[in-house]
Amino acid sequence: MGGSALYQTFARLPVSFERGEGSWLITADGTRYLDFAAGIAVNSLGHGHPHLVAALVGQAGRLWHVSNLYDIPGQQRLGERLAEGSFADRVFFTNSGAEALECAIKTARRYHYVKGQENRFRIITFEGAFHGRTLATIAAGGQKKYLEGFGPAVEGFDQVPFGDLAATEKAITPDTAAILIEPIQGEAGIRVVSSEFLRKLRELCDRHGLLLIFDEVQSGIGRTGKFFAHEWAGASPDIATIAKGIGGGFPVGACLATEEAAKAMTPGVHGTTFGGNPLAMAVGNAVLDIVLEDGFLEDVARKGLLLKQGLAGIADDFPDLVEEIRGSGLMLGIRCKAPNSAVMAAMREEKLLAVPAGDNVVRLLPPLTVSDEEIKDALERMRRAMEALAPSTEAAAGGEG
Repeated sequence: MGGSALYQTFARLPVSFERGEGSWLITADGTRYLDFAAGIAVNSLGHGHPHLVAALVGQAGRLWHVSNLYDIPGQQRLGERLAEGSFADRVFFTNSGAEALECAIKTARRYHYVKGQENRFRIITFEGAFHGRTLATIAAGGQKKYLEGFGPAVEGFDQVPFGDLAATEKAITPDTAAILIEPIQGEAGIRVVSSEFLRKLRELCDRHGLLLIFDEVQSGIGRTGKFFAHEWAGASPDIATIAKGIGGGFPVGACLATEEAAKAMTPGVHGTTFGGNPLAMAVGNAVLDIVLEDGFLEDVARKGLLLKQGLAGIADDFPDLVEEIRGSGLMLGIRCKAPNSAVMAAMREEKLLAVPAGDNVVRLLPPLTVSDEEIKDALERMRRAMEALAPSTEAAAGGEG
């Protein structure tokens, strides 16, 4: 066989970490990296948060798994808290964002099916979307690079240009069941959907009897400074999906729905072996203990502004390297003029970690617990990375700029 026994599906960086502390990752030799990747918006409360550790270790000593054959008190509690803090009345727990999306898609189709409208199963999605890696969610995302080689795409998804209301309305047919959108497209390069557009989608869905689904896997659970990113728009969905931040590093996902949207999901029509297990629920509840504390979300919004203002200064000082700054709260992106891979490599040299995205963007997704001092530290490291790149950029431009 030779080499690693792992599937060769990841182009991994040649660095590994032994432990983490707050906003920092530490290698076996003690090298410290400032982590503005947070496991791709997963480690919402940083690494080794004492409240999360205590919740997981405490539960591990009691009960790991019983399955959904039985009542799971932690599931009831987390479901109630998510519903109380959102538009939702019902919650289905999963292990991942893709599973949450699968549940959302099935919920939307089933909603129309029980009304005798079996033809209404099609869902409108948007160019640049990323909804997961299952066969249904790669079809929903519609990106050729993820669809190629996996046979016929799952039927039932109609893609329209990003932010194009006329095209969205035109795509609605008697077979349309729902509209699915990320309030902020993460993988596509931190592309923020306007508040007005989200409100218009709500109006379209109401007018045509469609369900509105928000994919908040990356943008939810405080990432933008509100519990859900769609709250900024004042547009409420019928179904929403979460994962990443709700588990703080433990695999947890959920599909949230209104009573009306979820009522067709009756016993036996959907299920999960591991979803909502006691370990996951203990951690999810611990995450909410922190995120729902008075002032926590307001502080995320404030820190997001601090980071964004610092990035604007870097953009002004390095116009040959930075095109624009995008995003909301602590979900920000630097659209680069130099290759984003080069910018990230220069940042890694300064022991700062970030996440690549489409549209030549570097994503910054620090823990929501990041301190003001760590934000300033990160900005200084970014500035040094840009300074290291600037001479090569000037050379490529013939010494100008």
